[in-house]
Amino acid sequence: MRQFCKALWFSGGMGSVALGVLGMFLPLLPTVPFLLLATFCFAKSSPKWKEKILRHPFIGKPLREWLQYKGIRRKGKICSLLFLWASILTSVYFVALLWLRIVLLVVAAAVTLHILSFKTIKDDE
Repeated sequence: MRQFCKALWFSGGMGSVALGVLGMFLPLLPTVPFLLLATFCFAKSSPKWKEKILRHPFIGKPLREWLQYKGIRRKGKICSLLFLWASILTSVYFVALLWLRIVLLVVAAAVTLHILSFKTIKDDE
């Protein structure tokens, strides 16, 4: 039974990594929450994979900073907002339905406020 539970946690971790990677390219799919969930799942199933994700050269540092400081660096906020708005505005340009354009812009504004509400980690931390 214990092996079965570990396998479920591990599968959840891998699925979360997959969704997190997709979130890097799809505007309304979040990346960091899925990667944090993956870290949690790997902590329950495989400490080796937890360390692997936390030491990853691209995504490890922001995850470690979130776990330690519960915040995001200014550069991370700026990059995420630039990519968010670039992808949303591109979508708005290609979508013909006015109501869908409005929904996209409202969601983008809400996500912007959400990102800005997080603590900003200073460079000396």
